[in-house]
Amino acid sequence: MGTRTVLQHPDITRALTRIAHEILEANHGASDLVLLGIPTRGAVLAERLDRILADIDPEWAAQRDQRLGTLDVTMHRDDLGHGIGRAPHRTTIPTSGIDGRVVVLVDDVLFSGRTVRAALDALQGIGRPRAVRLAVLVDRGHRELPIRADHVGKNLPTASDERVTLRLTETDGTDEVVIEQPDAQQGDTRRSQQPTEQGGTA
Repeated sequence: MGTRTVLQHPDITRALTRIAHEILEANHGASDLVLLGIPTRGAVLAERLDRILADIDPEWAAQRDQRLGTLDVTMHRDDLGHGIGRAPHRTTIPTSGIDGRVVVLVDDVLFSGRTVRAALDALQGIGRPRAVRLAVLVDRGHRELPIRADHVGKNLPTASDERVTLRLTETDGTDEVVIEQPDAQQGDTRRSQQPTEQGGTA
């Protein structure tokens, strides 16, 4: 199996910093903004974006405890009946709530779009945001649903049988994005075992 590293810690930091600026610019400031990270690594990225936003926007810095949350999508996924086990995570709603807010969903790797679809379903049970936007560190293509990210750290063209793995210091001890190319003999087996979060099934 061949592997290549496409992003390292400085690249990830630059990408998140750019996304933070784009979020503020698109919203004309921090007013009514809320970040919801999709566990596991999307939640970690949301925490990093929260810190970056606090550094560059005084309004965000003054209300950080009201702006950040997590959104578990486990029970809204469409692959639960296919024997793919996933442990549920906690959903934590910012103290400001999401009604009438601009919610920015944060995820790691955008692939099929099915994780994001599940996130939109999960939001319906929480409140009614004014708008929902999507920020991802990596968009690897191969969409199966009409879903597009508003803020992308890196567009990364890949083959459908490649695996895109994001590792973060908080969860994995290092910061990197790696593409793994399966051996020809293993291709059929790997395609039948769709990757979980690290593989970019969002």
